[in-house]
Amino acid sequence: MGEQAVDEEGLIGLADLTERTGVSVRNVRFYTSRGLLPPPVRRGRSGYYTPVHVARLELVRELQGHGFTLAAIERYLATLPEDAGADQLAVRRTMLTPWHPDDEHVADLAALEQRAGRTLDEAALALLDALGVVRVDPAGGYRLAAGRLTTALDLLALDFPLAAARAAGDACRRAGEALAAELDAVFREQVWPAYRDTDAGSERLQALVTAMKPVTVDGLVAAYEAAMDATRREEVARRTGAPDGGV
Repeated sequence: MGEQAVDEEGLIGLADLTERTGVSVRNVRFYTSRGLLPPPVRRGRSGYYTPVHVARLELVRELQGHGFTLAAIERYLATLPEDAGADQLAVRRTMLTPWHPDDEHVADLAALEQRAGRTLDEAALALLDALGVVRVDPAGGYRLAAGRLTTALDLLALDFPLAAARAAGDACRRAGEALAAELDAVFREQVWPAYRDTDAGSERLQALVTAMKPVTVDGLVAAYEAAMDATRREEVARRTGAPDGGV
């Protein structure tokens, strides 16, 4: 389960592992018993850990941060190649970090209303939820996409129909899921193989993934705007009978 044969210099003790990853000794042993973490490398009577152990623990913590259950984490890790090294695991973790990191946890409704500058009844919360701006946090309170709150509040003030918000949200989710699947395939089939067999370190790979995110988001927005312009031109042409290019 990963690259265990490393130089002695790459081995660290259990105390160093817990300090580096923030995972307790108890959880390290528990994860090992569940197969989330390979057993330590034995040197005499002592056990040591490799960069793969560190990367797997960091990946587990990232998955937990996304709300994955232990069973779901086990299933996800089971899909990884048996020989997945620290670099590949680090890139997987980077792929999981938010592409638009503007979310923050709002402790309760009062704090959310203070941020919004207005009272939020059930209808208002339902619209904000449909717009993907406010979500109920299973742990309590709300998750707020702060960067999109102002625009959502403008729609709320204009009595934007809830059904329309839900329909638009569904359309965005379908398009987003399709795009995510295609881009994931591009990364797995074209980007990762181009770097996998080179001497590029994990930091360079992570920097590449990080750089991909804003470029992809900007490209998606530009493509959407171009498609909407074309759709409007086609609609006007259909209604007037004029050629599309002459609208």
